[in-house]
Amino acid sequence: MTAARPAPGTGTDAGTGVDAGPHMGIGTGTGSDSGLGGESAPGAGSTLVASDLDRTLIYSAAALELTMPDARAPRLLCVETYESRPLSFMTEDAARLLTELAGRTVFVPATTRTPEQYRRVRLPGPPPRYAVCANGGHLLVDGVSDPAWRERVRERLTACAPLDLVRSHMLRQARPEWLLKERVADGLFAYLVVDRALLPGSWVQELADWAGPQGWSVSLQGRKIYAVPDPLTKSAAVAEAARRSGAARVFAAGDSLLDADLLRFADTAWRPAHGELADSGLRLPHLRVLSDRGVLAGEAVLRGMGSALAEPTATGPVTTGPVTTGSTGPTGPTGPTGTEPIGAPAAVPEA
Repeated sequence: MTAARPAPGTGTDAGTGVDAGPHMGIGTGTGSDSGLGGESAPGAGSTLVASDLDRTLIYSAAALELTMPDARAPRLLCVETYESRPLSFMTEDAARLLTELAGRTVFVPATTRTPEQYRRVRLPGPPPRYAVCANGGHLLVDGVSDPAWRERVRERLTACAPLDLVRSHMLRQARPEWLLKERVADGLFAYLVVDRALLPGSWVQELADWAGPQGWSVSLQGRKIYAVPDPLTKSAAVAEAARRSGAARVFAAGDSLLDADLLRFADTAWRPAHGELADSGLRLPHLRVLSDRGVLAGEAVLRGMGSALAEPTATGPVTTGPVTTGSTGPTGPTGPTGTEPIGAPAAVPEA
């Protein structure tokens, strides 16, 4: 991280009481003042690599986008099994690149999956010391959710309307002809699985208009409609992992709009040519936009990160401006200041 990066926990989004800035939400502080445990781990001064999982590093069969002739398709490694069936994959070359990268950096998976869903994923390489789950709601340390971090998250979420209120409103407004499932993710946020063909075109925006004043973001991704409290961000938990590990800089990758705060926080970031960030046209000075789509994009992300390790650590500030959360508008997170609302959590399995 650069010396001039705004410290997590600084800045306030007027009218919400929620910290704003590249960390976008839950402050961490430094040293003993943080109120959180954790000594600096081996690797101080190294690079921390934080990456989204689904549709960034790992891919379901439906998301592979293998457009080449069958004889030229890459060999795949299954990294997740669910109900005795293979569910998620990466290329064998990506598995090799991740193993090498994890051996040279502090690798931190950063996912919207709950801890239970995350533990189904068997990534190649050494087990990560840190992992971010539930979109920042959990910071796993050696596979165990850090209780001090969970308490910090719970404290910050008191600034928003309670989950039960938001969930109840979503279900009251939903209609049985298009509602397929409803889920609560680890008591932190809610999502609906819907039939897109039957979903009224104005329903998501109407829900977003209601949820915004409650301190929640609403967004649609694929068949899922998410409601997520504004302070719940991956970047806040990654900032804490960086503090504990003593990392000198942060690399990040992601494909969905909820990854935007993490990409803004990083010193160098990558996004594939698919996903909500590609659809929105997100551009940042330090963001490297890939031309690859599908499972080959995961390989390209890891190859790019490995090459970037040889680049000197930046000494200037990351001037992306403050980031606020909110319901996704028609333009997405674009524009000259990087301050437009963002939303759209990354898809999680329907388990």
